[in-house]
Amino acid sequence: MMYELAKKTMDIALKQAENAEIYVEKEESVDVDIKNDKVDFAKEVISLGVGVRVIIDGKMGFAHTTNTKNTEELTRTVERAVFNASSNVADENFAFAPKSKYPSVKGLYDKRFESFEIEEAVNFAQTMINTVSDRKCQPTSGGFAAGSYKSLLLNSEGADCQDVSTGFAGYISVNAEDGEAVSTAHELDSSTHLDVDPETIAQTACQVALDSRGGKPIDTGDSVVILDYDAAAGLLSTFSNALNADNVQRGRSLFADKIGEQVVSDSMSICDDGTLEKGLNSSSIDGEGTPSQKTTLIEKGILKNFLYDIYTSRKGGVESTGNGMRGSYADMPGVGMSNFLVEFGSINELSDVQDGIFVRDVLGAHTANPISGDFSVEAMNAFKVEKGEIAYPVKKAMISGNIFQSLKDASAASKTIKQRGPFVLPQLFIQNMRVVG
Repeated sequence: MMYELAKKTMDIALKQAENAEIYVEKEESVDVDIKNDKVDFAKEVISLGVGVRVIIDGKMGFAHTTNTKNTEELTRTVERAVFNASSNVADENFAFAPKSKYPSVKGLYDKRFESFEIEEAVNFAQTMINTVSDRKCQPTSGGFAAGSYKSLLLNSEGADCQDVSTGFAGYISVNAEDGEAVSTAHELDSSTHLDVDPETIAQTACQVALDSRGGKPIDTGDSVVILDYDAAAGLLSTFSNALNADNVQRGRSLFADKIGEQVVSDSMSICDDGTLEKGLNSSSIDGEGTPSQKTTLIEKGILKNFLYDIYTSRKGGVESTGNGMRGSYADMPGVGMSNFLVEFGSINELSDVQDGIFVRDVLGAHTANPISGDFSVEAMNAFKVEKGEIAYPVKKAMISGNIFQSLKDASAASKTIKQRGPFVLPQLFIQNMRVVG
């Protein structure tokens, strides 16, 4: 059905434009929300949409629709794309992906979704609620989501490709009584397969909330800081902006003229891998029909490359790295990460820390300056580390600094890596970070 829809729309488009691209996306999802200690609502949604891009006289136009059964509406969608192109500025760097060979990526689809019922999602959420209650905590919010995602792309260059994946995620936020106040914590787990465990998610959130009770103030000063997975991912989201070719070309990246130079610790390497097995953002193609690939961005501290889509690659005179990402059929593609792998050649574990701070998460990472890298964020569920062990919870602390400077003196703090959003990383050991008590 999706192919017939794409082909039908393409036939309409080629009558009005020599260069056209049709992107069809179908999503089936099951969502359950938790509010306090109850399942608040559950819903099943099936959506199907078409995005149309055309290039006419070097001008790009885009339009989309969900009215996919109506030929007249498909025609009007193409006409809107053509009209939008006429209103835009011509740019020789606009182009569509050529026909290519596409990689086979393992671990992206779980057939169990095909027989997955909404009752199972409700049971998952209820299990988290019950587990939290059994641990003497109170759930405040959370949920469970499962979905399948299918995309298909045709263009006038001969590209003909499709991708399918599934995703499952559970989340819970909890409170634990702490005298007259409360201690809070949250936990999330996600996977391309139905292997997320509701009890483990709930138990982890509760344990962190309970361990965070009775926080003590700490002195302001520079300290060794270990960033747990969520905290590390939060701060790396600012750093990753500097590796986006669009930011580089717009003068919004400190790395613009630093290819071949050392920009982080010489033990640190970073790659973007759209073909990672079971990667949350893996696929055989990007949102433009370019084959996914593994791209080395930083190798042993040396800047090697940036992330490119078709437009930025043509502008930069290089090949696309397969990082033209779409939010959905209703969005134009743009440069984005797939799976952002962070690796280190050296490890300094918590047991190596004589005096420092362990930070599980941060609040306010989005306020960091995406160009300079300066940040000042609240340390959530932070703990004082003394003589290689967690000594006590910390009461209200901030951490601040510059992420580019921090990563020049960083190493791994764990052998285990986890995926948090697009980031696949270990815990991070930062040698010298400002802690404000």
